[in-house]
Amino acid sequence: MVDHLTPQLRSLVMSRIRGRDTSPELAVRRLTHSLGYHFRLHKKGLPGTPDLVFASRSKVIFVHGCFWHRHAGCKRASSPTSRIEYWAEKFRRNVERDAEAERALRYLGWDVLVIWQCETKARNMGPLGLKIVEFLETAVNHFD
Repeated sequence: MVDHLTPQLRSLVMSRIRGRDTSPELAVRRLTHSLGYHFRLHKKGLPGTPDLVFASRSKVIFVHGCFWHRHAGCKRASSPTSRIEYWAEKFRRNVERDAEAERALRYLGWDVLVIWQCETKARNMGPLGLKIVEFLETAVNHFD
């Protein structure tokens, strides 16, 4: 497949991809708040800068895009067909960085939940709410 955009236009398009306040993240924030939980956003002092931080519970939630973070088995985790080596390395590094952040957080005593973009669809809000409540209401397991 050939990229039909000029390099300058492709650069502009890519620069507009947000890392925070994405639609999936906003959906998780609204749902979590509606369940009665209070949290901080994007705490910079923590590894990986988690999306939602529940400091009193020592828990964090990451909301990952299926494409960028390579959700295994998800149709949204497709790979571009141009510049294959570039994208493979970019995706490999994203997954590696995610794993490093999660390990570091667990080492510091934090419990981590990853919510995938595909889980944030309106039809999934009931199960997702249960998943969030279960995560936030269980004791931190320091021996994962």
